[in-house]
Amino acid sequence: MHAALLRFDAAGAAWRATPHPAFSFDQKDWLTRGGSLTAHLRSLGLVRLRVTREAVALAWRDEAAALGIAPRAPVWVREIVLEVNGVPYVAAHSVTPLAASRHTWQAMRRLRTRPLAELLYSDSSVTRSVLVSAQLTARHPLYVLARREIAINVPHALLARRSVFVRHGAPLMVTECMLPALWAHLAEQRREGGREEGSGAPRPPVLPIPHDRGGRPARPVHPAHPTPSSSSLPCASGGAPKRPAS
Repeated sequence: MHAALLRFDAAGAAWRATPHPAFSFDQKDWLTRGGSLTAHLRSLGLVRLRVTREAVALAWRDEAAALGIAPRAPVWVREIVLEVNGVPYVAAHSVTPLAASRHTWQAMRRLRTRPLAELLYSDSSVTRSVLVSAQLTARHPLYVLARREIAINVPHALLARRSVFVRHGAPLMVTECMLPALWAHLAEQRREGGREEGSGAPRPPVLPIPHDRGGRPARPVHPAHPTPSSSSLPCASGGAPKRPAS
C-alpha cells in the first residue's frame, strides 16, 4: 500500500507523525504499526468487533481539513469497539464524505460486524497516509466515546492514532483510540517474558573433577562395578578374609 496523496493529510496541530518521546516502547510500537490493527490484536487473543454506531453525522473539527471537506459537512460515520477475550481494547471512529459512502466507499455501509480492514487491505487501488498519533483529552469527541468502554480508573488522556485511506480520489479516515486494557495486557506480557527468562530450572552445580596424585583425571567408577570393599577382598594367603578383632 502506497502513501496517500498529501492533500489528504491526517496530521494537525495535535497529531504527530512521530510519537511523543515520553510514550513507552509498546505505545510507540502500536501507534506506528502498519497493516491491520485488527490483525495485530489477534496475536493477543480472540477478537470480537462490536458496532456502536453507523449513521449520517457532521464531521468533527479536526476531521474536515484532513478529508478536504467544508467544516461541519455531512459524513458517514462508523464507530466500533474491538474486544480481546471480551475486554475492550480499541474504540475506533471511521468517517468518509457522505457522497463517497454512496459510491466509492459504499461497501463500508454493508460491513456489519466485519472489520473495515477487509476493504482497506484487499484492494491494491487503496493508498494510505502516514500514521499520526495524539493524546486525547476530555475535550475530544473520541475520548468521550472511548471512556464509556473503561470500567474503572479512567485516565485523563488516551492515546490514539489516525490515517487517511484514499480510493479513486475519495478519502476515508480511521481514528483508533487505544484503551488502558491494551497497555495493561502488553505490560503483563513483558513481565511474564522477563520471569520466564529469569526463572528457568536451576542448573546443577559444577562438581570438581577428581584427579590422581599425578594430576591426571581419575577414572570414574561405573555404578555397575563398584569398588570392592576391604571386607570382600581375599586375604593375601588366599584363605578366608580375616574377621575384625572384637
